[in-house]
Amino acid sequence: MSQQNLLGKQGEDLAERFLTEKGFTILHRNWRHSHYEIDIIALLNNVVHFVEVKFRSYKAFGMPEESVTKKKMKFLMQAADQFLYKHPQYKHIQFDILSINAVSGKEPDYFFIQDVYL
Repeated sequence: MSQQNLLGKQGEDLAERFLTEKGFTILHRNWRHSHYEIDIIALLNNVVHFVEVKFRSYKAFGMPEESVTKKKMKFLMQAADQFLYKHPQYKHIQFDILSINAVSGKEPDYFFIQDVYL
């Protein structure tokens, strides 16, 4: 597995732990449809959360959440449309970004941005 894939998995593991500690039920990780992917699909209080996870292990390229573009959000919404088509029982949704900074030797820093629309 490449270094980038290992870092991505580490970030998603941290994200899953963070969300479950907040009371979320994880429905899917890395849910795919065609060339679209949703990092985490989670449920809390009958609301489905489509979570884009951004992870950095260094600060040289800015904050992780800054890398979520309008194009990325558009792809996330298109993937969510397909998920909802396949799972029509879900009526309430929102899009979230979970930004994680994990600088070596320090506890990870989480920034959870809920109900995002770009």
